[in-house]
Amino acid sequence: MGALTVFALGHAVAALSTSFTVVLTARVVTALATGAFWAVGFVIATTAAGPARSTRAVGVMMGGLTLANVIGVPIGSFVGHYTGSRGPFWALAVLAALAAVFVGRFIPRTEQRAEVSVRAEVRALKQGRLWLALGAAVLIMGGVLATYTYITPLLTDRAGIPAGAVPLVLIAFGIGALGGTAIGGRLGDHRPMITTITASTATSLILLVLIPASNSPVAAVVLVVGMALAGSTVNPVVTSLAVRFAGDAPTLTSALTTSATTPASPPDPSSPGGPWTPPSA
Repeated sequence: MGALTVFALGHAVAALSTSFTVVLTARVVTALATGAFWAVGFVIATTAAGPARSTRAVGVMMGGLTLANVIGVPIGSFVGHYTGSRGPFWALAVLAALAAVFVGRFIPRTEQRAEVSVRAEVRALKQGRLWLALGAAVLIMGGVLATYTYITPLLTDRAGIPAGAVPLVLIAFGIGALGGTAIGGRLGDHRPMITTITASTATSLILLVLIPASNSPVAAVVLVVGMALAGSTVNPVVTSLAVRFAGDAPTLTSALTTSATTPASPPDPSSPGGPWTPPSA
C-alpha cells in the first residue's frame, strides 16, 4: 500500500510540474516504488495462495502486467496525443490510489512472518539453483524483448506488412504473452521443470526460425505471437520457484526475480513518439 501511495503521489507531482527535472525525479521515485510493489507483491501472492497454487498466483499477477502493456500502452499513447503529458500522469495517480484502497480492503490477512535479517536474505542467495532460475529468466526475456524492440521494422520493412496494421500485430503479441502467462501459471505448480524446459526450447527455436521466415507476412505474425506465448510461459514458473527456494527469506529473492522477469513497460513500437513538452499552466 505504501508503494502504491508513493507511486500515486509521484505521478501527481509530475502532472502538476512544469519542470523537466522535477518530472524526471518523480519518475525515478515512482520506478523505485514499482520495484518495491512487485517484490513484496509476489511474496504476498504466493503466501496467500499457498504452495500448491503459488505459480498460478504469480501468473495472475503477471497477467495484470501483460494486460497493462496490451491495453495501457496504446491507450496512454492515444490519450497523451490529445491531453499532453498531464492526462496520463493523472490517470496513473488515480489508478494507483484506487489500487492501494482495494489492496488494503481485499488482500487476505496472513500470519505475520518472523522478522528476517538482511544477512538471512543475503544467505538465501547462495543457492546455485536460484541463480540458474534467474539466469534463465534474464536470457529468455532478454531475447524476447530485444526482438520486440525491432518488431516494427521487421514487420514493415522485411515482412511487408502495412504500417497501419502493426498495432494489430502488437495486440496479438500481447494476447500471446497473456496466454503464455496463464499457461505457465497453470502448469508450473505441477510440472515446473518440464514447463520451463519446453517453453525455453520453444522460444529459442522460434527466435531462430524468425530470422529466415520473417519475409513472409503470415509466418512473421505467427512467429511473433508464438514468441510472446512461449517466452511468457517461463516467467511465473521461475518466479514461483525462486521464492520457494528462498524459504523464510524470500523478499530479496523476489526483488531480483522481479528485475529478471518483469521489465519496465516497453515503449509502444507503433507510436512515433516525440520530444517531451511541459504541460500548459
